[in-house]
Amino acid sequence: MNRKTLVLPAVAGLLTPVLAACGGSSSDDAIVVGTTDRFTVSSDAPAPVDPAYAYDVGTWNILRQTVQTLMVQPHGNGEPEPEAAESCGFTDTGNERYVCKLRKGLYFSNGDPVTAADVKFSIDRARALKADSGIFALLSTIDIVETQGDTVIFHLKTADATFPFKLSTPVAGIVNPKNYQKSKLREGFEVEGSGPYTMQAEVKGNELVKATFTKNPNYKGLLTPKNETVVLESFKDADAMGAALDKGDIDVMTRTMSPDQIRKLQNNSDSNVNLIEMPGLEIRYLGFNTDAPSVKSKAVRQAMAQIIDRGELVSKVYATEAQPLYSLVPATITGHSNSFFNKYGEPSVSKAKSLLAKANITTPVKLTLHYTTDHYGPATKEEFDLLKQQLNDSGLFDVSIKGDTWDKFVPAQKAGKYDVFGMGWFPDFPDADNYLAPFLDKDNFLHSPYLNGEIINTLIPESRREADRINAKESLTRIQDIVSDDVPMLPLWQGKQYIAARGDITGAEWAVNSSSTLQLRELGRGVRS
Repeated sequence: MNRKTLVLPAVAGLLTPVLAACGGSSSDDAIVVGTTDRFTVSSDAPAPVDPAYAYDVGTWNILRQTVQTLMVQPHGNGEPEPEAAESCGFTDTGNERYVCKLRKGLYFSNGDPVTAADVKFSIDRARALKADSGIFALLSTIDIVETQGDTVIFHLKTADATFPFKLSTPVAGIVNPKNYQKSKLREGFEVEGSGPYTMQAEVKGNELVKATFTKNPNYKGLLTPKNETVVLESFKDADAMGAALDKGDIDVMTRTMSPDQIRKLQNNSDSNVNLIEMPGLEIRYLGFNTDAPSVKSKAVRQAMAQIIDRGELVSKVYATEAQPLYSLVPATITGHSNSFFNKYGEPSVSKAKSLLAKANITTPVKLTLHYTTDHYGPATKEEFDLLKQQLNDSGLFDVSIKGDTWDKFVPAQKAGKYDVFGMGWFPDFPDADNYLAPFLDKDNFLHSPYLNGEIINTLIPESRREADRINAKESLTRIQDIVSDDVPMLPLWQGKQYIAARGDITGAEWAVNSSSTLQLRELGRGVRS
């Protein structure tokens, strides 16, 4: 089979393939999927795959295969549907009482029955542990969880129309109380649940290098795995992952491919590899420790927003794989507003100079921009080189850059050691709330000192009352306008998603959704070419 580039457009919020992969019956040999996500146990992160701790796209990709949730988004988009639940829904007009009835005949992978009490235990556990990853904040609107037979009742503190989405995330995953202590995180890489797969970890030193997912015979739910075994293999970088695909050691290549790899696959008509492009909801941004002396003045952050040229950044580094972003909320999400463009317009050194002068800021402002070397792909260094150049060429800043591996970067950022840092965000669910509350609410995952009373006490709760998300636009726009003025974060770009699969692999067009969630169950093996 010759190489094809399949482009999956967004239609009514769903990813709809314009060309299906070749069919064929699934065989018993394992499908091997490559990733550059790294999985590390450390003193700062001793329990990376505990649902009460995990909060990055890589570890969630492990949990989504193994741990079952009450709700699920079957293809990662659209409205969530019952999974471990038989039915779920609000039982009041105020969106404050949510009731789920469990499916009958649910079992953990070890054969123990799944009960409503296990659901309550799992969710109460995550809320009580309050892991420093900040994941517990997704459940912050819960007041009390109670059970009645096979029914779980959630009493919310305030209206939350996004609550069904939150019950589809791994923090709401159902765990067995026999294996997970109530008051302690489960350390290491062991994970058990009632999801579609069991997982066997291959560990070297303190890293998980390979995860073998085997179809769980006890699974009962909405999802239908199209294979018996999938292996997720972690590579040190995109080049090593690409070499493994070329040699036939892996069947599928996922995040993060380099821009060069993507372009070569797009242009190589002789390759026996399908490159699939789809709309993405990933964003990149600069974050600020607003208590740090170098960026404590709003004028410094505003001046950076006034200088940075997103168009040049995207065209020189990412080309067609990304687009400039002028809000924390992507352009394809209901409630998006171009707040940063509305406030700052085109890049202007003279306007930035005026902002700093009015605030009596001495120039050049000396800053270090921190980035992670191994989490968002090989183009990150080039991106930060260009950001440095743009700011320094203005004459208003004296910027240096420094990269650290993800296992060092995350704890340093949480501890407030970085004044300015670059990060990405893959949404927990496709709603504007999930691009705002995790950054701006009082229990934000960044541990940011920036707290705005109007956002926390009025605008976020107000927006969550609206079941029809279009009706939340006024509150959401106001939040984005405040962010563009205060600049606690500075959005840069929104990216597309890519997956490359060998010609005999079927279902690859569904194997990664717009949030970079792996849906390994969709992969099958057809006729070898």
